[in-house]
Amino acid sequence: MNRLTGIFTAAILVMLPTLGFASTWNIDADHSSVGFKVRHLMVSNVKGGFGKVQGVVYVDEKDITKSKVNATIDTTSIDTGVAKRDAHLKSPDFLDVEKFPTMTFVSTKIARDGADKLKLTGDLTLHGVTRTVVLDVEGPSGEIKDPMGNIRRGASAETKINRKDFGLTWNKMLEAGGVAVGDEVAISIEVELIKAAEK
Repeated sequence: MNRLTGIFTAAILVMLPTLGFASTWNIDADHSSVGFKVRHLMVSNVKGGFGKVQGVVYVDEKDITKSKVNATIDTTSIDTGVAKRDAHLKSPDFLDVEKFPTMTFVSTKIARDGADKLKLTGDLTLHGVTRTVVLDVEGPSGEIKDPMGNIRRGASAETKINRKDFGLTWNKMLEAGGVAVGDEVAISIEVELIKAAEK
């Protein structure tokens, strides 16, 4: 566990007494993904993702809206399938990963939004800027035991952000009009959780 994740985890632990009955679930990095999609040259979409995500979810079993979410994404793990493009995205023109090696999400509110759906509000810190975002969540699923005896559950989430809100303003004007990279970024998340052993 790195220092940044440790700080956030400690902060969440302080909140635990406010939860009715919280169970602790760790994000399974091997079976979770954070993807994105952004308009390219005004004619198509480029997709990519981040290969390293970790975090903790505290689920209030009596009232899901009182649960807490904390996640950290390694920005250096960005992958669009093109090495040259990935290098540009890691540069100071975009993510500036040497200066900002992680982005974080810390929930502030959860509300029901129909059967098996939630609105998850939280603070997203990206490129040194923190903004409130709202994720549309499907789940969490019911619990299942894997062949190794671990208890698992999962969820999916989507949201959209404007990259300029986070200081990611680089672009190029096209001769035919328009810009090289769109401002809106669609984010999709698939998360699998493993229940932590009770202490």
